[in-house]
Amino acid sequence: MNNQTAAGGALADVHCEPSGRRWTLVLARDLPHPPRAVWTALTEPARLSRWAPYDADRDLSGTGGAVLTMVDGDERHDLDAEVLRAEPPALLVHTWGEDSLRWELVPSAGAGTRLTLRHTMADRDWLPKVAAGWHLCLDVLARLLDGEPVQAIRGRDAKAHGWAGLHDAYAVELGLPTGPDRE
Repeated sequence: MNNQTAAGGALADVHCEPSGRRWTLVLARDLPHPPRAVWTALTEPARLSRWAPYDADRDLSGTGGAVLTMVDGDERHDLDAEVLRAEPPALLVHTWGEDSLRWELVPSAGAGTRLTLRHTMADRDWLPKVAAGWHLCLDVLARLLDGEPVQAIRGRDAKAHGWAGLHDAYAVELGLPTGPDRE
């Protein structure tokens, strides 16, 4: 996919799949970093909090219960989570409240990683919202892995970083309506 976002970057490869009464957003992105480095960023709380929309109360590299705290400025909202599978550095599957996330890391050209996120949720209308949010988060992750000192883009702050344009671009890719319902 060579589409450009409002911020000038390429959209991730994206599609959606029905999953019973739920929907799975499948978002794939290539990172020029080895799977072990990406795995560490996905599982270690100190690294995760630098790019993800949530903080983790523990290392996610082992199965079992956890709390993922959604962060939006000064607001914090705890959601129960369960790490269902942790196979370093290739597969992480966990819940996040009612949602399910499956992170697949496959070595790619050179020392890179093909990261594929499968985020399953109840509401199809949320697919472009979630895609836009993860796009921004993965932009931050890529820059952090490159060694750049950047901050996480979370919650309402995403609107100042091209979230609305990303929402509409992903809605088009997913065959969903664009427009003012972006909250």
